[in-house]
Order: sequence, then structure tokens, then C-alpha cells
Amino acid sequence: MSTPASGSASDVLAKPAMSRRQVLEALSGLLLGMFVSMLASTVVSTSLPVIIHDLNGDQTAFTWVVTATLLTTAISTPIWGKLADLFNRKLLFQLAIVIFVLATAAAGFSQDTNTLIAFRAVQGIGAGGLAALSQVLMADIISPRERGRYMGLFGAVMAVATVGGPLLGGVITDGFGWRWNFYVALPFAIAALLIIQKTLHVPARAKRKVSIDYLGIVLLAASVALLLIWISLAGSSFDWWSMQTILMVGGAILGTILFVIVEMKVTEPLIPLSTFRNRTFTLAVIASIATGLAMFGASVFLSQFMQSARGATPTEAGLMTIPMIGGLLVASMGVGALITRFGRWKPYLIAGGVLLIAGTYLLSTIHYDTNFALVSLYMFLLGAGVGMTMQNLVLVVQNATDPAQIGVASSGVTFFRSLGGTIGVSVMGAAVAARIPELVTDRKDDIGKAIASLGDQAQKWITTLASGSIPKVSSMPHALRVTFEDIYAQGISHAFLIAVPFAIVSLIAILFLPNKPLTRMTTSERIQASEADLATVSVPEAMESLTATGSIRVPSGADAAAADTTETSRR
Repeated sequence: MSTPASGSASDVLAKPAMSRRQVLEALSGLLLGMFVSMLASTVVSTSLPVIIHDLNGDQTAFTWVVTATLLTTAISTPIWGKLADLFNRKLLFQLAIVIFVLATAAAGFSQDTNTLIAFRAVQGIGAGGLAALSQVLMADIISPRERGRYMGLFGAVMAVATVGGPLLGGVITDGFGWRWNFYVALPFAIAALLIIQKTLHVPARAKRKVSIDYLGIVLLAASVALLLIWISLAGSSFDWWSMQTILMVGGAILGTILFVIVEMKVTEPLIPLSTFRNRTFTLAVIASIATGLAMFGASVFLSQFMQSARGATPTEAGLMTIPMIGGLLVASMGVGALITRFGRWKPYLIAGGVLLIAGTYLLSTIHYDTNFALVSLYMFLLGAGVGMTMQNLVLVVQNATDPAQIGVASSGVTFFRSLGGTIGVSVMGAAVAARIPELVTDRKDDIGKAIASLGDQAQKWITTLASGSIPKVSSMPHALRVTFEDIYAQGISHAFLIAVPFAIVSLIAILFLPNKPLTRMTTSERIQASEADLATVSVPEAMESLTATGSIRVPSGADAAAADTTETSRR
């Protein structure tokens, strides 16, 4: 237990807030750390088709290179969040940067897809820490009401890394080779560590005895991993209805049940089940799953669409996805500023949910010859939907959560967003992997005629296509290229249709979110106010924790106030 704060609530509230300059200095390290993680991820996104081709990987390997990172990100996020409630958050953030960047650099030495997948999995452990801890640290220094104006900075960093990463990656891949993409983040990481050490100062927290839920960590990791492996392999390596399915799905269900039991018993649960009693948290979790699916699924498969269905180079693919990033940037910065100015958040989340549905559905209709202006519009709508919902779901949860559990609550939402993205990429990847062979079989006559017209080059392309690896569509002869562009366009657009029902569920969850006003207190100030036991006016959460001690006499002219006071005391 932390030591109670001395002084009155007024003293707590009178404590001068950080100036805008101090906040910006503190945020500079966080922003650079996030930039490092995003750059290291996005710089390889456009070169993945080239990487998988060079390493002789197939569509399943392509999916798992992405899924491995998302899987370990999802698993590690709540772990980092729990550690954030127990240990030094600044040190944990620096450790996450080191893990992430070293794993990224090691991935550059991969000689096959299995090694690449392994290093990408380690990379995800660091990414989970960066995703969870950045939100927690921001809550330490900025109140929910004021956070909107600074969210624009995160949106700008996200946009620069997301746009610049693929472009830089394309240039590096075309000029120096794809392996150099994995080394480009190293100097930025060193700079981030130094700046964080100098500028990021978080309030000291009382030391207490800690207990880490190791069994919960193992059960959570095993359950999620089994489910995702089953999604990726079912239908290709074995039948959907088979003994492997029974063992994997049954194991995932059993692991989940045991995880819940463990979380009910341990002293420091990884994901406290009490957080699900908070309606805001539960509904935000549901909405985050669809947001993650749209965000990660779109970024992965749009890049493949541009290269495999429109014959773009890695550099061109990066340029062609700018509309989606533009939508994300405009929406996140604009909505953040509006939330800070007016204090209203729910209309923007609802609008974001509608745009998610529209964007995912419209992208499911694209073909290889669809007018690029229309494709750009669809990407912009999807990006705007993600920008309106992604960070703001974390914001409303932090605003409605006990400040002592801000770490697990923030990481919980991020975890389910990453889990949704992981499952989404796995399902969409499995759909693409299953659909493309079917389309190839349906178009075998067209493919045969195209190969027959190639003369001396025919045998080369017969061998290439028979290998099962992802072909480099842009290097195909015209007759063969048009057919495969159509095949990949149909396969990838079909995958986007899977995201539509999830987007609808997300909108329904957002509609039922309690419209709670945003507090102007940071997490640190809320903890201090709660410990003072007097800040019940400014911190409604503290009132809910107080025990009613009897009736309260009020002046006769304040009947309405009396009713409110009595009701609050009874709760």
C-alpha cells in the first residue's frame, strides 16, 4: 500500500500543473520511442513480398512473418501493463526499445522464413512494451481532457513513420537490398534512449511488495498461440474438422478457462477480472478488436495488393498507401483538438465506427483495374475511421478507470486491439492463402495459354509457379501478369470482406459506451487526490469507494443536491 498523502484536497488540486513546454519536453522521448518502433515496422512492410520471394516463402509464411510480431505484441502488452503498475515505467520503456531494436537488427541476418519469423516474434515483445507504456506514461503527465491537443503529435509521428517508413524501405530495397531495412532504426533508437533519459521525468511512486503472475503469463501465451496457429494452418495443412482442430481449439479453450481461474486466485492478476465490471472498459475492449483488425489487416494486405495486383514496386506501393495514412493523420489530429476544446468524445467515436464499416466494405469491392482515385478514397475513409477510434478508446478507458489500475486497463485495451489485429491478419491471410489456389485452378486455361505463348521462357515460369512461393508479379510477362494481378486482387479484396462484421460490432459497442465527461486531472493527481480522501468532488471515482457513514444534513433549499449526495453515498 502506498503512503497516504498529507494535506487537503485543495492542496492537491492547487499543485501547479506542468507547463506546455514541460509537457512537450517530457513527450519528446515518448514520441521518438514510438517513432523508432513504427519506423522499424513500416520500413519493411512494402518489401515483405520481395523478402518472402527471396527466402522462398509461401503465402502462409508471408502471413506468419506479420502474425508472429502481432502475436507476441498481443501477449506481452498486458504483461508490460502489469509491470507498469509495479515497477519504474521509464526504465521499462527504455528496456522495450532495446529489445525491439536489437530483434529488428537480428532479423536482417535471416537466411530463411523460419528464422525471420522467430526474430519478428522477439520484436513483438518490445513492441508490446512500447504500445502499452507510451499510453500509461502519457496518462501520468497529461489529463484526459487536455490529451487531445497532444494526441495530434502522436498522430503526426505515426503519419511520418507510416508514410516515410514504406517510402524509405522501398528506396533501400530497390537501391541496397531489403536487409538494410532492418538496420535503419538503430541510430534513432540510440537517440531515443538518450533523450528519454534526459527529458522524461515521471512522478515517484511508493514502493510496495510485488508478485508476478507467471502462471497466468504462460496460460495466456499458450491459449492465444494455439488459436492463431490453428487459424493459420486449418484448411491448408489439415482439414477444418480434424483431430488437429480438436486438439488446438480444445487446448485454447482449456487454457483460457485455466487462465480465468488463476486470475481469480492470484494476488497480482495479469488482467484483473474486476476491470470487466467497468462497462466502459468492456465495451472499449470489444470496439478495439475491430479497430485492430482494420488497422493491421489493411496495412499488411494493401501493400500486397499494390505489388501483387497492380504491379507496383516497393517504393511505389509506399506512395500508393498515402491516402490511408492521410486519413488517419487528419482524423487523429482534428478529432484530438476538438475533444480538448469542447470536452465531447462520443460523437467522434461513433463517426469513426461508421467510417470503419464503410472503409472495410468498399475495399472488399476493389479489383486490379479499379480506378485508383476510388481506391484512394476507400483507403482515406478507412484511415479516418482508425484515426478517430484507436487512441480515443484508450482515452475513455483511462478516464473511467481507477488510477491505481491505469496500467492494466490501458494495456488491456491495447492487448485486445493487438489480439484483434493478430486474429484479423491470421484470418485474412488464411482466406487469401485458400482463395488464391482456387482462383489459379479456375484460371488454369488462361494461365496455360499465357505460358504457351512465352516460348523459351515457358519452362522457367512453370518451375516458378510450381514452387508454391509467392511470385514477383511485376516481373512477369504481360500475358501472365494480367491474369495473376486479377487473381491476387480477387483474393485480397475477398479478405477485406471478413473485417466488415467486426466493424459493425465495434460500432454497436461504441454506441453503448457511457458518455462520461473527461477529467482535467492527470493519473498522478488522481492518485494523490484519492489518497487525501477529500477530493470527492473532482474525483468521482473516490466517492464510489467511500463507505456511507450516515445521513447528511443540508440546507432546505438544496433538495436536488441532497438527493445527489445521498445517492452517491449509497453507492
